[in-house]
Amino acid sequence: MLWFPDKLLVVTVATKETDGYRRFLRTAKHFNYTVKVLGRGQKWKGGDYMSAPGGGQKVRLLNEGLKEMKDDHQIILFIDSYDVVFASGPKELLKKFQQAKHRVVFSSETLIWPDRHLEDKYPHVREGNRFLGSGGFIGYLPNIKELVANWTGDDGDSDQLFFTKIYTDQSKRKSINITLDNKCRLFQNLHGALDDVVLKFEDHQVRVRNVLYDTLPVIIHGNGPTKLQINYLGNYIPNTWTFESGCTVCREDLRSLSALQVLIGIFIQQPTPFVTVFFERLLKLQYPKNKLKLFIFNKIYCPVFCSPHITAKWADWSPDCDLCRRDQDCDYFFSLDIEVVLKNKDTLKILIEQNLPIVAPMITRAGRLWSNFWGALSGDGYYARSEDYVDIVQGRRVGVWNVPYVSNVYLVKAGLLQRELKDYELFSSSDPDMAFCHNIRNKGIFMYVTNMHTFGRILSTENYQTGHLHNDLWQIFENPVDWEERYIHENYTRIMKDKLIENPCPDVYWFPVFSSVACNHMIEEMEHYGKWSGGANVDNRIHGGYENVPTIDIHMTQINFEKDWQKFLVEYVVPITEKMFPGYYTKVRAHFELAFVVRYKPDEQPSLRPHHDASTFTVNIALNQVGLDYQGGGCRFLRYDCSIQAPRKGWALLHPGRLTHYHEGLPTTAGVRYIAVSFVDP
Repeated sequence: MLWFPDKLLVVTVATKETDGYRRFLRTAKHFNYTVKVLGRGQKWKGGDYMSAPGGGQKVRLLNEGLKEMKDDHQIILFIDSYDVVFASGPKELLKKFQQAKHRVVFSSETLIWPDRHLEDKYPHVREGNRFLGSGGFIGYLPNIKELVANWTGDDGDSDQLFFTKIYTDQSKRKSINITLDNKCRLFQNLHGALDDVVLKFEDHQVRVRNVLYDTLPVIIHGNGPTKLQINYLGNYIPNTWTFESGCTVCREDLRSLSALQVLIGIFIQQPTPFVTVFFERLLKLQYPKNKLKLFIFNKIYCPVFCSPHITAKWADWSPDCDLCRRDQDCDYFFSLDIEVVLKNKDTLKILIEQNLPIVAPMITRAGRLWSNFWGALSGDGYYARSEDYVDIVQGRRVGVWNVPYVSNVYLVKAGLLQRELKDYELFSSSDPDMAFCHNIRNKGIFMYVTNMHTFGRILSTENYQTGHLHNDLWQIFENPVDWEERYIHENYTRIMKDKLIENPCPDVYWFPVFSSVACNHMIEEMEHYGKWSGGANVDNRIHGGYENVPTIDIHMTQINFEKDWQKFLVEYVVPITEKMFPGYYTKVRAHFELAFVVRYKPDEQPSLRPHHDASTFTVNIALNQVGLDYQGGGCRFLRYDCSIQAPRKGWALLHPGRLTHYHEGLPTTAGVRYIAVSFVDP
């Protein structure tokens, strides 16, 4: 009869539907267990036995629930639900129960709780766990009835102590015919056994393996302080994620994409680069604008600086979701830090579709293993690296992951804020993200991160300096990807593939390198600095103090930009140089001489006489547009009688500096012309 799963009934107590309870039911459904839930809708009076004994209410409810059951051949599996997952089905469970050769089998533990004084009363075992765990037991209906029949305790009394006293009483143990699952063949309690448990991936299946006893438990229980560990294991079992199939549940229970009201909370806590770009991207989110509300918490920029099209409120306000909590029309709260680079225009739609209580899009820091989630926590509640963290960050494991910590960007269901988290202070700490996640975990609410799509990255803000007009120009080292997107010409990466390099004169190469924004920022930065040279031969800024062919200019060194400019040359000019002049390898990586921005004006210095440059090769970038910003200008190479008279904004001229390329700057007849010049390898 043990081989017929229809004789097995899973009984659990759940007074409310939590995320853990829903996970339990999903795993039970996966294996076709029949589940009876007791206490639904009742108030929980069993105490918080995470920190103190409790759980008596479960015994009372079980005792009452068993009275209506009459089939003596029925087998009852009584287990917790909020922190339990099934790893296998009824057939394996019943087989292992039969092999135990007892009428009732309790789960076992390595630790005795709650009364250590009872240790001596426990039977000794040759091998395996010695102590009883009350979170799971299985047995025949008459024996289970006898087990709980004498319960007279209060709801807040300890179920663990009640069952322990029965088990340690030899006569009762023998009468009810109780044994323990000493080697965790049926039940695996995680508390005190975390080092004994590993995931076992094999043939489209994922199981938990107890390496100490070489067993594959059917039921996994995150008892006591192991809630995060059961959440981690629940990312994989039962077959939630496998190497062969990937995530098997990520497309379940999706929400239809009807337009829902979303409050976007933007948080600016420290000086951050590329703020303008952030808001440009925000405007491109693919979501009905009439369904979005915007709140900006800004400690830094306003009222000193605000883009005129941005509506913002400035107050000493704690970022605590209250606006969404108080707004009955609010369906979601989308928390977004200013340093997040949200590249995916469909991010909001993707997150809403997941239909999860709290979900974050995974973002990383370019070139690093840093991300906006933690896979595990240390003993003191800070970062610890889970076994799968690197694989998730690097995209070798793709799915939706239950994690203990998210930050920087996440979506929260408004229902949580308006019900489960009503009047709950989520961010009461000097570290709001830590406080938020701590409070959410304490409420038993699951947080998820998804890496099923590429969402973006996060900026580095640690070394952001704000002493310039356009501080983002100085971000080529800290945030190279964002610097490139902002300041490098959109066609630069197509130069070789689409043959965009032009050859207007012999050994003169012309190619796009700077964006229009880069050109504008360079000009504005130099004009803001304002200390233009007088164009005289005596120049104390250069070695020797004498300039043979002077210009009206400002050196990169004067604005502390020389290292950044050198990095720009190495990354974006050197590859072109070495392609166009094969066999020549520039020394710019190790040595850098002179770079400056030149200003040409009809009433100041309109042109430059013929000369050679003090360089092996010269880079000359046009910073503004002929015909729009100025008239005339250009460059003529006398040896070849070849001129470039219509320089394109953001395009660079690359040419040898000595011997062959004697050249002059043609007159600027109106307006102001700016060029950025670099003498490389003097």
